[in-house]
Amino acid sequence: MTTHLEHRPEPLLRRLVGAILRENRERQGRTLRDVAEDARVSIAYLSEVERGRKEASSEVLAAVCRALGLRLVDLVGTAHAQLALADGRVVVDLTAPAEPATASARHELAGVTTLVPRADSTVPTGLLLAA
Repeated sequence: MTTHLEHRPEPLLRRLVGAILRENRERQGRTLRDVAEDARVSIAYLSEVERGRKEASSEVLAAVCRALGLRLVDLVGTAHAQLALADGRVVVDLTAPAEPATASARHELAGVTTLVPRADSTVPTGLLLAA
């Protein structure tokens, strides 16, 4: 018996993380040299991380995120959303700015990410709650 997971190869996390870091760096108009110096890593190493050729440690990822003005949770959250969307799931980002809401509406929705599985998915469904 085959499952949904056997049909679709998942992207390597190091490539996904590297692309997210590069996208943020380029969006800021910063050079590899600038970010590498701020993160205290070599330019060559940061380049390899951005191209998905090196698996960066959590310490290096945290340093690069700091250099880019990101939090590690932002990096992981973006990676999660991209992986979920690539798998055909719906991700609701409730951290994005929205129209002013009542206090009760904010309380009901705070910190919830809803994943909607594909019909052929074998992954359990549910809600993910963020702290």
